[in-house]
Amino acid sequence: MKIGIVCYPTYGGSGVVATEVGLGLAKRGHEVHFITYKRPVRLSPFNENVFFHEVGEADYPLFEYPPYDTALASKMVDVVKHANLDLLHVHYAIPHAAVAYMAKKILLSEGRYVPVITTLHGTDITLVGKHRTFAPVVSFSINKSDGVTAVSDYLRKETQSLFDIKKDIKVIYNFIDFDRFKKVDKDHFKKLIAPNGERILTHVSNFRKVKRVEDVIHVFKRVYEKVPSKLLLVGDGPERQNLEELCREIGLCHEIRFLGKQDAVEELLAISDLFILPSGNESFGLAALEAMACEVPVISSNVGGIPEVNIHGETGYLSEIGDVESMAKHAISILLDEEVLQRFRANALAQARRFDIKHILPQYEEYYQHILETAVY
Repeated sequence: MKIGIVCYPTYGGSGVVATEVGLGLAKRGHEVHFITYKRPVRLSPFNENVFFHEVGEADYPLFEYPPYDTALASKMVDVVKHANLDLLHVHYAIPHAAVAYMAKKILLSEGRYVPVITTLHGTDITLVGKHRTFAPVVSFSINKSDGVTAVSDYLRKETQSLFDIKKDIKVIYNFIDFDRFKKVDKDHFKKLIAPNGERILTHVSNFRKVKRVEDVIHVFKRVYEKVPSKLLLVGDGPERQNLEELCREIGLCHEIRFLGKQDAVEELLAISDLFILPSGNESFGLAALEAMACEVPVISSNVGGIPEVNIHGETGYLSEIGDVESMAKHAISILLDEEVLQRFRANALAQARRFDIKHILPQYEEYYQHILETAVY
């Protein structure tokens, strides 16, 4: 198949998943065309069967804000026609699903039909999408898609409850590439971070308020009082300055490292003993899955799609949002006993294997084929 993938090219989950889907499909022999405003962060300079089409912006003095939606629609039309695409797979409803509908109508007026599949990732529904500014467009564009998928059963149900959706929504879970995310020997690296054998706790996010990274620090403070440990905070974002000030207030700056954005997250997970994810909302919890693939148990909030990934009492523990006492208690119970930690590590890996990309990609291929065969022109 010849597949067009439209996504945000950033570190966010939707962009990461879209890129990995495309790369995986390319390895399986499909021709994949990425259409976005810059090269996705996980897209290396050259891959066989992979093509990148940059969406340019119109530099015209009339526009206070460049009309990206219009430029994207035009680029979609151009790529579909000249690369002879079989379908468009757009990730994140806003604005991609709506723009894809426009591109589809333009192509139809020229006698060319291309099916559109929309994948919902989370905040495009639960945060941005339900805002009254966007809600009518989100609902319309989902219903006008030829196929719709969601990355968790939670997100499927949430979408159906928030909008008047007439389309069936197929759950195709996020996934993990075990060629990249796996536990490897990084003991020399671990000794640099924890020279005296301290436990290493890790958190990875974009440091937005919804991630509740301050809870990570409060959990770590309680753990540190019982278990010699270090905290790695990976990522960057609007809350970072507040978090650095909090570290100074509680006097633990020497035990907490802010590492910023990291491309090789798997190397940090390889030396971690516990992953902390206290988010206020997560449609799936991809960061937790990446940790589990590296045999790292997860302490998380009990929200959204996280319970579909992190199994309470087996791969880690779930607590109510903001319950740092419970999170710390569970963390300590795992970290104090090496036998318990090893059991949780094994369970985390076993659960992660259910989301192996080798199991998930065929589901996308089957769904593409189904839509190609059943789409109504």
